[in-house]
Amino acid sequence: MGTLASELGGYAEQVSGQPRVYVDANVPAGLVSFMRQYLHWDVLFVLEHEELRRAPDGEHYRLARQLRRTLITQDRDYLDDRKFPPEQSGGVLVVWAPVEKGLMQLLKRVDREVLRKNALTEASVEENAESPLPLEGRKLHVHIDWDGERIAP
Repeated sequence: MGTLASELGGYAEQVSGQPRVYVDANVPAGLVSFMRQYLHWDVLFVLEHEELRRAPDGEHYRLARQLRRTLITQDRDYLDDRKFPPEQSGGVLVVWAPVEKGLMQLLKRVDREVLRKNALTEASVEENAESPLPLEGRKLHVHIDWDGERIAP
């Protein structure tokens, strides 16, 4: 028997039908609101959970995968494959822009071009009890010069 999160993670993903993300503490709260209200993502924001606020990066990395969520951060430390092996992740999205409006534009592109691009049909969801996360086992670093071609395997 697994943990509650491991048992319900795949089921919750199917029920929500929206990208499921785990947002770490260095992402602005305004951007989190944008994810929820404009993009309609299912967002777990660590600053809203007392026990997660001060957790180390490794714990966030582990929990995001366990909860079947894509980790979203502005922390470039997550790009270090030795410290954070891609194959041990539910997917990592590192975003950077000098202003919040730029971050919003990048997230709109990621939503359209990555997270929803290969959305499963209802028939394939029924066939696959645990549908994969769009970036599972991969990292994506998006910034103002991102050309959409650099999704690390």
